[in-house]
Amino acid sequence: MSAREAFRVAMQALIANRLRSALTTLGVLIGVMSVVLLVAIGQGARSEITGAIEGLGSNLLFVLPGDGDFGGGPRRSSFVLDDVERIDRELLGGGTRVAGYTIGSEVLQAEGERLTATVLAVTAGYPAVLSRELARGQGLTESDVVTARRVAVLGATTAETLFPGQDPIGRTMAIGGVRYRVVGVLARVGGGGSPFGPDQDRNVLVPITSGQRLFGTDRLDAIFVRATATQTVEADRAVVRRVLAQRLDAEEFSVISQDEIIGVVGDILQILTLVLAAIAGISLLVGGVGVSNIMLVSVSERTREIGLRKALGARTRDITRQFLLEAIVLTGIGGAIGLALGIAGAQLVAALAPVPAEVTGWSIALALGVSVAVGLVFGVLPARRAGQLDPVAALRRD
Repeated sequence: MSAREAFRVAMQALIANRLRSALTTLGVLIGVMSVVLLVAIGQGARSEITGAIEGLGSNLLFVLPGDGDFGGGPRRSSFVLDDVERIDRELLGGGTRVAGYTIGSEVLQAEGERLTATVLAVTAGYPAVLSRELARGQGLTESDVVTARRVAVLGATTAETLFPGQDPIGRTMAIGGVRYRVVGVLARVGGGGSPFGPDQDRNVLVPITSGQRLFGTDRLDAIFVRATATQTVEADRAVVRRVLAQRLDAEEFSVISQDEIIGVVGDILQILTLVLAAIAGISLLVGGVGVSNIMLVSVSERTREIGLRKALGARTRDITRQFLLEAIVLTGIGGAIGLALGIAGAQLVAALAPVPAEVTGWSIALALGVSVAVGLVFGVLPARRAGQLDPVAALRRD
């Protein structure tokens, strides 16, 4: 029997039992759809987070509390404003290259509008170091920091929410019950509503000194240093370590490059994506068991047909190939439909939900390859049983 004839016979057998074939296909369909959708969500999360870090600009150093062990819990910061000034004095190259911040969440109120947003108490160089551009108005100045002036620069979403249809420049607002005057609005970053980090458009910048007074602290949560070029990153890292080591112990701080953070975050999210794919793959395994069970039932029901085919000259390998092909067609159809539904689901998630989703070529190949492999693996036993039936005994079966 040729491969074409075996395929035709397999399709006839599957069409003859439409409901059973559809239910058998359903398990594989759900498994493939789950793999594609969950991998798409994992990849989307990875791309969004790494993109947000890269969006801060290149050649950035993050000075964080603790020893840089991302697996540990949060560490209490020992940084103070003087650390920023000392690092800035030691670095070569000129310009604003060092910034520090303290972060908190406060209720903002203005002209009857109310919003809970991220408040960043920052040094004057924060927008330049972190590549945040102004849309209008002016930014925070060194004078604002020195005098602890109550002025604020709003994110785009914050400005639109608190002052709908108005120009917020020069107007007053309350941050945690303390009045501030708006002096500027930041350019929109985009990507708002992400569940993987604070919305950069839903925030407000205030001078570090007045912000620390608002939060009741004198600490900085982190310090950022921008190198003048890729070649100077390591030299600047050495300077930062030397300056901070004069006041802090080695385990109290860590200096991490942008590439290192992207690499660590990427590795963590890649592992998460693979775990999600493995979890979804369990449903494929269950679907494969269903395929094997249904094919064994099919062999039992078609025993006389198998005996007749063998009596007419069909070889053992012809019967085996026919039943194996039936199992592969079942899982292949389920895989193709599941793939289409998975891609459609990923697009729907990306359009309607805050969770990003990004379908990758390897997830498509994996899903389809596994679905066909499931048919091959779980179809072998029924196919071998069908092929090894004795034709005389098969023809005698009721």
